[in-house]
Amino acid sequence: MPSRRDLLRCAVVGVAVTTALGAGALAWSSTLLGEYSVMEMGESAGGGGAHSGAGHGGHEASGASGASEQGAAEASGAVGGTGAVSVTDLTADPDRPADMRVELVARQGTVDVPGGRSVEGYTVNGTSPGPEIRARQGDLVEVTFVNESVSAGATLHWHGIDVPNAADGVAGITQDAVPVGGRHVYRFEATDVGTYWYHSHQVSHEQVLRGLLGAIVIEPATAPPDAADIDVTALLHVYGGQHTLNGAVADEHVDASPGATVRVRVINTDQGTAAVWSATPFRVVAIDGHEVNEPPDVDGRRVLIPAGGRADVSVQAPTDGDAVRLRVGGARSVVIGEPWASAPPDPRQPSTTLDLLAYGTPMPLSFDASDPDRSYDYVIARRFGIIDGRPGNFWTINGRMFPDVPMFGVTEGDVVVMHLRNDSGDVHPMHLHGHHVIVLSRDGVTASGSPWVVDSLDVHPGESYDIAFVADNPGIWSDHCHTLPHAVDGLVAHVMYDGVTTPFTINGDAGNQPE
Repeated sequence: MPSRRDLLRCAVVGVAVTTALGAGALAWSSTLLGEYSVMEMGESAGGGGAHSGAGHGGHEASGASGASEQGAAEASGAVGGTGAVSVTDLTADPDRPADMRVELVARQGTVDVPGGRSVEGYTVNGTSPGPEIRARQGDLVEVTFVNESVSAGATLHWHGIDVPNAADGVAGITQDAVPVGGRHVYRFEATDVGTYWYHSHQVSHEQVLRGLLGAIVIEPATAPPDAADIDVTALLHVYGGQHTLNGAVADEHVDASPGATVRVRVINTDQGTAAVWSATPFRVVAIDGHEVNEPPDVDGRRVLIPAGGRADVSVQAPTDGDAVRLRVGGARSVVIGEPWASAPPDPRQPSTTLDLLAYGTPMPLSFDASDPDRSYDYVIARRFGIIDGRPGNFWTINGRMFPDVPMFGVTEGDVVVMHLRNDSGDVHPMHLHGHHVIVLSRDGVTASGSPWVVDSLDVHPGESYDIAFVADNPGIWSDHCHTLPHAVDGLVAHVMYDGVTTPFTINGDAGNQPE
């Protein structure tokens, strides 16, 4: 009887099917063959982006240009064996009492959209977006998640927060989906100040789209001297074609006295890129939760925020008592000024985009990315194939189709460089769980501004990026496109630490479907 790996390899069609389907073929959403574990992935033959280098200073380039079967086995096989650690053991200090406790209850049903029409979807504590969580840096946060009525099960993923792996909330990798009537406790330390969000990572392409999400902000333990006078959140989401700001089809007015500074935390929870702009100069003070070093004014340019990404913008209320309009996401605005000030007209969207590669003032990195321990290719493309008996036009990573995609093996402490390249015709907002990455270069141009630290990065067609991170958070971590239908159709790989295993499976009796 053929092995599962043989079945997977036989699932990919050749030139004959490509010709028959033609360029207009649609991608099918069913891309898997039965129950599987991520532990079985990454065993690619010749060029799957597997383990490159061994120990400090390993520079063997892998990926599309030629990893060996032996290297692939190292990437996937090194995680098992004697002394292996389960993802369930990678937790916050179990003996430490929580500083902040929250209960979040997920329900399936009608979502009220103020200013618009109600839609069928999901709520958290009765609303969508769910309640905003505000913690202080250093707090031990404990969230009890209750699934009251989400029929497919649900989880919570803490997007952008480098939580312990057991708290990552990815069904089938770090936990089982929480069934109706079940509950799950997430514990993590609020280490990094910044703007983040939470959302389900079970059937995420549906549950996120339909509202199972909310904002989370980690504030400094002590307010810095340059803190804004006013701090507001601007969460963007589309419900049934309705563009909302903080859940309402309406602009928001922020009451601010003349000259006051307002920090607007823009969170893009949608599937496409969001634009932010104003006729009045503003500053981008943080990207994906990390402060920009000495940000200058942005004037006559727009800021683009990838799907899943965030940008904190500092705006000063006019000193003459008028108001300023900050466009967020194109359809909605935040109007800042005195309560009686009339809102200025909508400013035209600039055609020039702020280049974050050169924005702000440089400063040294905390690690040396010029001599990485691991170096990987992550090349995105597309091709025709048959998976689960269905033909389609599926995403590939380093030439291979999910689930026979690379497993990027690392050892704790490694400096890792990834070479991202988009050979497809779509924009891909790439999101690595559990880590923030530094953008080193784009299309061969070295970063020259403030360190550009991201967890969600738009890679446009034909673009290439060099990014780097330190493997300082053990676990098994998804590394996927946050245009979630793309992840459903195969654009997801994983970073796996040596010695880490998972007991969870996907498509089994627990019903785990992370994408």
